[in-house]
Amino acid sequence: MKKIIVLLPLLLLFSCYNVENNCKDFKTGKFKFEYEVDGIKKTTVFERNDSIEVETFEGKTDTASIRWVNDCEYILQKLHPKNMLEEKAIVMKILTTSKNSYTFEFGMVGVDAKQRGTVTKISE
Repeated sequence: MKKIIVLLPLLLLFSCYNVENNCKDFKTGKFKFEYEVDGIKKTTVFERNDSIEVETFEGKTDTASIRWVNDCEYILQKLHPKNMLEEKAIVMKILTTSKNSYTFEFGMVGVDAKQRGTVTKISE
């Protein structure tokens, strides 16, 4: 019982902690997204302004429109899709931010499955 009395104030203290999100700092700029596929490191570089994102991956460049839902969430729609899968919009949600990076969750609009990643801002 004493343990519960000691842990309760700590639980209340941590539950009041609010993660600060400075999503507006990441609406524009040049970014890098690194991830692994089958043990191989892949890098995507993209530049974003308020309404367009230009992405370069493995020497190929693609452009998508951006529609901001709120300061921390936007929808990407490829402007020149090459197949049916690329025609589907992707919802991106910034979960946490730091000085020069953010953690995000993404998935196709209307699909429950989501993935997470971290993006680093490399220039304004």
